[in-house]
Amino acid sequence: QVQLVESGGGLVQAGGSLRLSCAASGRAFSDSGMGWFRQAPRKEREFVASISWSGGSTYYADSVKGRFTITRDNVKNTGYLQMDSLKPEDSAIYYCAARRPGRNSIATIPSLYNYWGQGTQVTVSS
Repeated sequence: QVQLVESGGGLVQAGGSLRLSCAASGRAFSDSGMGWFRQAPRKEREFVASISWSGGSTYYADSVKGRFTITRDNVKNTGYLQMDSLKPEDSAIYYCAARRPGRNSIATIPSLYNYWGQGTQVTVSS
């Protein structure tokens, strides 16, 4: 079992930056691929970014490519999402997710993730 807790959300003006953190506890987080998803009101949950177990592979949604950076620190059992040049359309609840230990590659589909955090709100004002 892996427990995930996100932090770092908040209110920021357009063009600003936020850094989200995802603290993991429980079983081998370092052996799991992880990702970030977001869900805006009245919209489906959408993929944002994913990173492999080692951090050697990353993948981004086109809408955030070049503005967001996903990283992880397996010593600290923590994943991060650095968000720069934020836009109002980035406003959403952001969720981190982890795959089952042993599933260590990147993934873009929510059903491929076994563990989810509770979410953190990001609001970007224009």
